Amino acid sequence: MGKARVTSKGQVTIPKAVRDRLGIRPGDEIEFVEDEAGVRVQKRLLTSPFARYRGYLKHLAGRDPDALVEEMRGR
Repeated sequence: MGKARVTSKGQVTIPKAVRDRLGIRPGDEIEFVEDEAGVRVQKRLLTSPFARYRGYLKHLAGRDPDALVEEMRGR
């Protein structure tokens, strides 16, 4: 698939073919996973810190925002 050389600083340039195949873009994180066969490189899939709040305010959908603010203010 591709090969790379490790620099004196321990850096490696991932070949373009590998980046394209894994969908790696600038800023993405990769991880090294050791298994019986050796070490694999894979794209690290990060979950959004906001994912757990998705749908949290669903019960307020369709309500008038001004009325909600007034209700929160206790008026």
